[in-house]
Amino acid sequence: MSDALGYGPPVKIGLAIAAQLSLAACASFSPDGGMSTVQETAAVELGKDVVKETSGFEAALVGDRVRVLLGRSLSADAAVQIALLNNQGLQASYSELGISEAQYVQASLPPNPTVLLQKTVAPNGFAFTEAVTGNLLGLVTLPARRDIAETQFQAAQLRAIEATLRLTADVRRQYWRAVAAQELARLLNEARGSAKASADLAKALGQSGAMNKLDQSRDFAFYAEISARLADARVQEKVEHERLARLMGLWDRSSIYTLPAGLPALPAKLTSSSLIEARAMERRVDLRLARTNLEIFAKTLGLTHVTRYINALALGPLRDYEKTVGESPGALDRANRYGLQITFEIPIYDFGEARTREAQETYMQAAHLLAEKAVNVRSEVREAFIAYKGAFEVARLYQAQVEPLQNEILKQSLLQTSTMQTDVFVLVQDARARILAHVAALNARREFWIADTDLRAAIIGGGMAGRTDGNTAAASGSGG
Repeated sequence: MSDALGYGPPVKIGLAIAAQLSLAACASFSPDGGMSTVQETAAVELGKDVVKETSGFEAALVGDRVRVLLGRSLSADAAVQIALLNNQGLQASYSELGISEAQYVQASLPPNPTVLLQKTVAPNGFAFTEAVTGNLLGLVTLPARRDIAETQFQAAQLRAIEATLRLTADVRRQYWRAVAAQELARLLNEARGSAKASADLAKALGQSGAMNKLDQSRDFAFYAEISARLADARVQEKVEHERLARLMGLWDRSSIYTLPAGLPALPAKLTSSSLIEARAMERRVDLRLARTNLEIFAKTLGLTHVTRYINALALGPLRDYEKTVGESPGALDRANRYGLQITFEIPIYDFGEARTREAQETYMQAAHLLAEKAVNVRSEVREAFIAYKGAFEVARLYQAQVEPLQNEILKQSLLQTSTMQTDVFVLVQDARARILAHVAALNARREFWIADTDLRAAIIGGGMAGRTDGNTAAASGSGG
């Protein structure tokens, strides 16, 4: 363009140097769209793989791996891996990361020049003006704007990591609920079988006159109650299975999975409480994100101070070409004039005070939010450990004392009933108490494994059960 406009050598050299200096700061797209940080965190913190699907080939590979994982009894780790590969909400979070990278690359580019072509016609000739202007302020502040965009991209990577951890925690919680619901349905089905045998016996004894109507009704009521509980448990089992399937991103009922028969046994020992607060302060992704946001606002505040009075300044070479017709026939006058054109905004009404005050308040808001986050993280990890330890003690109490005692009570009640030392009403009550004890013990084990998941999330990030964080886009289909 400069050759066409006829600018002199000094102007050409200056434009070339400016272009080279500005282009040297340009960023380029990473080969993996910024996913390397997310993949590294998933491998270290979770021991899992994450993939951003960008082609049909990658989607086919993911589908093959998911089918292999579904082909065997589903463990908690396998359910998490399927969700990390197959959940479309998580893939949307990874696409958001790609959008942020594109914005980062765009922010690193120098502003495009503006070309002005103007022709003025008069009765005795014409004038032609050519000018190329560039946003000088945009070029000067390019390194600062690029630095801000890079930090925003790093924040987007942390948000993608947090979405990954959140989905992981949601899947684990839902997995324990689904396994417990299945185990409860099996437990109640076995109890219903025993209750039915007792009711059939009571009916036969009643027909023979060996059992009165009151005792028969107690047996029948016990059987009806267990049947109602079983029906409700079977519905809940299907609901919990469907919620887990949704989190894993399974498309339809053709993607059937098999869960283990019951929850795992309680661990031999608990996670140590020593240094868990320090570990959380170091590893919590949402805390790292809050620090990064504060860094972004600090850099933005600095840029706002720099451009407070002048936020639009354009500079470029100018050439005027004028041709006039002289008094004598055929006489022509030509003139070329060279110069510079400067365009800037005059701060008559806006001296940048409002923009500066907004940037200052935004920075202070981020600083206070970071301080609050630090307090909350320490409190949340303590709360999670209290719940984790308490759930363990309750589950162990049921396992070591309540269930064995209820089993012994029912055993002795059966012996006394068989020798006519006690009536059927006591036997029914003892059988009902035993079933309720088993159900409570099952619920206690389920709550322990959910508390275990919450403790992991409190240390590395992902959110505790029932909590949400406005800084993180939800990647899961249901919170259970």
